[in-house]
Amino acid sequence: MLGAAMLLASCGEYQKVLKSHDADYRLDFAKRAFEQKKYTQAATVLEDIVTQFKGSEKAEDSLYLLALSNYENKDYETAGSFFKTYYTRFPKGKYTELARYYAGYGYYLDSPEPQLDQSGTINAIQELQAFLDYFPKSDKVANAQNAIFELQDKLTLKQLENAQLYYNLGTYMGNNYESAVIVARNAIKDYPYSKYKEDLELLILKARYQEARESIDEKKPDRFREVIDEYYSYINNYPDTPNREEADNIFKIAQRYVKE
Repeated sequence: MLGAAMLLASCGEYQKVLKSHDADYRLDFAKRAFEQKKYTQAATVLEDIVTQFKGSEKAEDSLYLLALSNYENKDYETAGSFFKTYYTRFPKGKYTELARYYAGYGYYLDSPEPQLDQSGTINAIQELQAFLDYFPKSDKVANAQNAIFELQDKLTLKQLENAQLYYNLGTYMGNNYESAVIVARNAIKDYPYSKYKEDLELLILKARYQEARESIDEKKPDRFREVIDEYYSYINNYPDTPNREEADNIFKIAQRYVKE
């Protein structure tokens, strides 16, 4: 009964605040709403008053709290926009370090699945990298770095899937094996520390092998020499790979075509 009464009172004050023209009163309510985890109420109230505080001492607090309310409400895109507005407007503000961090970390949390467009993932990496550049001694550096590694792995996985698609197409309407190799090599170049690096290198070896097999007889020796080169590169990098048997079988077949 008491809880219901408090809820009604809270709702009643919220409606009163929305009609109020007293910016200070509304800011005070927004702070209390935020502390009570009523992030939607806080954001709604703050969005109407941040411009009123422009140029005043409360401008920083209200804008940062608006961004943080949206962040806690898991509206990371809107939060990121307000965080960016904050650190652009207050490059040396008291919340600038946190604003840069949460802008990037929110985009990281909102990053789409690998099969979808990765513009958001790239944006997250850029924001987090900027945070690291500006605040290399922050206590949030490790979190930001780990998030970047995860985001880069997501981009690498998308490239791996693209390369695999070319590989699966084979010689349909052209030499898709070469395209698979190009995509895989670019992914390795762009993300050399990705956990998918071995998968990319194995795909290159397999693509070179299939390309050699389906070549005309005159090109087979040269193509299989490339296969052998890729085999040695792969095995040197991953001597204990669980794919050793598959790689060795490719190597044995390739040797038959390059013997004098």
